[in-house]
Amino acid sequence: MHIISEFFQVASHIVIYYLLPFVVVLGVMIFFHELGHFITAKYFRVKVLKFALGFGPKIVAKEAGETEYSIRYVPLGGFVKMLGEDEDEEDEDSKPLTPDDMERAFNNQHPLKRIAIVAAGPLFNLVLAFFLFCGMFLIAGNYIMTSEIGQVKAGSPADKAGLKAGDVVVSVQGQAIDGWEDLKGQIQKQYELIKLTVRRADRLFDVTIIPEEGTAINEFGEEIRSAQIGIVAAGKYEVIELGAWLAIKESIKETWKWIKLTCLVVVKLFQGVVSIRTVGGPIMIGQLTGQLAEESFSNLIPFMAVISINLGILNLFPIPILDGGVIIFLFIELILGRPISIRKRELAQKIGLSLLIILMMIVFYNDILRLFQ
Repeated sequence: MHIISEFFQVASHIVIYYLLPFVVVLGVMIFFHELGHFITAKYFRVKVLKFALGFGPKIVAKEAGETEYSIRYVPLGGFVKMLGEDEDEEDEDSKPLTPDDMERAFNNQHPLKRIAIVAAGPLFNLVLAFFLFCGMFLIAGNYIMTSEIGQVKAGSPADKAGLKAGDVVVSVQGQAIDGWEDLKGQIQKQYELIKLTVRRADRLFDVTIIPEEGTAINEFGEEIRSAQIGIVAAGKYEVIELGAWLAIKESIKETWKWIKLTCLVVVKLFQGVVSIRTVGGPIMIGQLTGQLAEESFSNLIPFMAVISINLGILNLFPIPILDGGVIIFLFIELILGRPISIRKRELAQKIGLSLLIILMMIVFYNDILRLFQ
């Protein structure tokens, strides 16, 4: 009886903290992605036949107007099916098209309209991230490491300038700084004389320092040239409450930061700086979702924002089976004045599908390996 009770406790823990949060996080991201395609298609009067969350057999389906809405058993994706989207395929439910339907078919729209419809999915993922960050900043404020100095290295430029542990750097070159990361970024750019405004107890004073050239390790493990003055952070944090306008500004900055970082990671992967073994998929997302949910369900908000940005950027890859590949085809059609032949598209899609399958195999291998480690 004790074993059965323990089993149900473990099972309920997995469902509450791992399975449900994973499905919700993935479901929200997929919903917004497909909503982007759906709303833009409706805006251009394109007839949408199906709006589905998930793949495979339907759990529940409802027809409203001209569109069937459904939730399906495999929650690893979704799709919006538009009239004329696959003009080379025969639909079992297809009927002779009326003149109005012909006008509203996806393949009969101007290439720029089709590009907008396809690009709207990834764009909505970025918009979702912005709103999630915005909600987080409005509710919780901004959590930053203060610019208080915890240690001054003996013989360093900061030591020679008279800085001490406990000093708080207020500005660099007369420009107010926003926490330790901002201070670090400002100093790393300076290789000549710099002026710091420092607060010690209740007194403000200025110091001038000539940084020394050194090296630092960036987020990709690369050694980079960096100006240094020999100070270490105290490691103290503070919460700054933000109003609506400041929350919006911070959300734009945070969204842009993660967009750039995601793109950089892709570049570093191709350069071999970042190992392919670090790439994760649904299993890793499920693990991280569960770990964050166990700490606090509020941790899922920024996590969802970051994953949504990843999903949006990756969908813009120029792989034929992804949104980015479709956009490339449409740009070529726009330049040539005619669509690429069905045979060439099918060949490109087969290559794209093969690349995607290889990538998914690598991702699942990495995820399973992490489970055992």
